Amino acid sequence: MAEQIQIQRVVDEAKFRPFHWSVLLWCLSIIIFDGYDLVIYGVALPLLMQEWGLTTVQAGLLASSALFGMMFGAMGFGTLADRLGRKKTILICVAIFSGFTFLGAFAENPTQFAVLRFLAGLGIGGVMPNVVALMTEYAPKRIRSTLVALMFSGYAIGGMSSALLGAWLVGDYGWKIMFYIAGIPCLFLPVLWKYLPESLMFLTQKQQNDEVAKIVHKIAPEQRVTAQTQFVLPEINVADQAPLKALFQQGRSLSTFMFWLAFFMCLLMVYALGSWLPKLMIQAGYSLGASMLFLFALNIGGMLGAIGGGMLADRFHIKKVLTSLFVVGAVALILLGFNSPQLVLYSLIAIAGAATIGSQILLYTFVAQFYPANVRSTGMGWASGIGRIGAIVGPVLTGALLTFELAHQMNFLLIAIPGVIAALAIYLVNLKVSVDGQPSSQTTTEPEQNRLNLDRPSSR
Repeated sequence: MAEQIQIQRVVDEAKFRPFHWSVLLWCLSIIIFDGYDLVIYGVALPLLMQEWGLTTVQAGLLASSALFGMMFGAMGFGTLADRLGRKKTILICVAIFSGFTFLGAFAENPTQFAVLRFLAGLGIGGVMPNVVALMTEYAPKRIRSTLVALMFSGYAIGGMSSALLGAWLVGDYGWKIMFYIAGIPCLFLPVLWKYLPESLMFLTQKQQNDEVAKIVHKIAPEQRVTAQTQFVLPEINVADQAPLKALFQQGRSLSTFMFWLAFFMCLLMVYALGSWLPKLMIQAGYSLGASMLFLFALNIGGMLGAIGGGMLADRFHIKKVLTSLFVVGAVALILLGFNSPQLVLYSLIAIAGAATIGSQILLYTFVAQFYPANVRSTGMGWASGIGRIGAIVGPVLTGALLTFELAHQMNFLLIAIPGVIAALAIYLVNLKVSVDGQPSSQTTTEPEQNRLNLDRPSSR
């Protein structure tokens, strides 16, 4: 009888090797440029408003065009990847967001610019769930959350790079130089095609055994592979072969809706604070310079929250970590409404960043670990797409809130409410129907399954 190798077990139990470094660095590079392209509009905005005579309303609509694109891109490309493959879909998305951002430099009016930003947004939103899915599939189980969080920190790196390059270059070369730089990833598509690996689960499903054997050797050189070796995936339920429909089957309906609610609330807070935090702090009596430092503290907190939260999630369960982060973040936002010493104020803002920006990154990790591999990108894509609605609504609602001229404490109290709702949503996610909570779906012997059950944290 031919020897069988459980692909998921090989990945889960692998040691961290140079191959994993390669996947991490390539995915990190893609996310850095994705983050650069997302933030680039804010860098160019002042000059665009001056050159085209835009009102604040028109400028806001231009910003929303990319967010709408991200919403449709996350949903569409997330589903496509479960059929086409992660690698091809990622390369398509990179070509779209890089190419159309580059073409934005040649827009002659706001309408053309808005169309190009929408098209670029399709790629920006589409690449996100697929890169997370790929990193999740290759990361050893014991450090999976940490690796995904490290990779996702590239968004902050890309955003800060965009801001720094803008400060250095825009004054001398104009806003278009930023969009020219955005075209660089297109030049590296052949390199990505050569070195970025395809999803191991996808290759196994398509029975491309030669490719699977090569990757297994890189992940686990000690694993004996022969010409007769059969590579086995966890059994796929017939219902799971229709990815979108599968999100609501096998008892997943409630958890799917809770993920969508958590994404919506989290991204609402991320974009509400990112857009209006300086204005809120100015209204509280702080200077413009101090308000900009508050925004920097928010993003630093987001990066630290993602990495620290990922490390905690590998030690405890990611559900507990996320629920706690949202609750602590809501408390920090409420306390921001009261006068505090400067050190305490910056600390509260950093905690708020960890609970919003950092939690957004951990949410992707949780969703990636919840769904089976064959519907993973679909699950993340739709959760991210629904979340983008929150990203669009957040700045608008906060702007409307400010027109009521409420007390400073009341503004932050209202912004904290979505954090409480997100915490409740994550608490209601049912781990028993997650991919780790279905022992019957694994093609293993009874003794092996008993060992796996003993290895699982009791919180599952």
